[in-house]
Amino acid sequence: MGKVSISKEEVAELEKVTFPGNIHVVDSTAKVKAAVTYLNKCTRLGFDTETRPSFKRGVFYKVSLMQIATDSECFLFRLNIVGIPDMLKQLLENDKIMKIGISLKDDFGMIGKISDANPHGFVDLQKLAPEYGIVDMSLQKIYAIIFGKRISKNQRLTNWEAEELTTAQQIYASIDAWSCLKIYNHLEANGFDPTKSKYYSDDTQPTEEAL
Repeated sequence: MGKVSISKEEVAELEKVTFPGNIHVVDSTAKVKAAVTYLNKCTRLGFDTETRPSFKRGVFYKVSLMQIATDSECFLFRLNIVGIPDMLKQLLENDKIMKIGISLKDDFGMIGKISDANPHGFVDLQKLAPEYGIVDMSLQKIYAIIFGKRISKNQRLTNWEAEELTTAQQIYASIDAWSCLKIYNHLEANGFDPTKSKYYSDDTQPTEEAL
């Protein structure tokens, strides 16, 4: 059976993704209420988190940011400021609203350190991608394979607990959550034929009988 995979060099050659929607920084109780009220009306959402990186051995930080996106909006919950209030916890636990992310075990582990939330209704793209012959597991590579564009990772190791998030940080964080939703919606609506991808390779070895 063939597979679809893209190299770092091939990704680097692609046009960079831009975020087409509106970004909302959620850093107060009132903003949490407004954001969750809006998100509760949705059926599918993109999801991701960010944690301040540590550059010292033995120093770790708690999850700083939670991004939840629709097709046109992304809400950046500054967890280091607002925590995970009951309304947000209920959204995470609502199995009637689908939340699409990637490497969710890591996200859940970080959330579990600051909340007793029991997440439900989540879909992990790392479990979905192999069904379409995609063997790469990073969001950047999955997006590149499907859409032919590159998600920049330049902001990944920036300070997510800064007093104010820069515009570049906000865009980066929003793209990560939004792209998860976009990938899922595309796969469900259009599927993905690995044999038609430019990154497809047929690694099937002929048997002795076939030779």
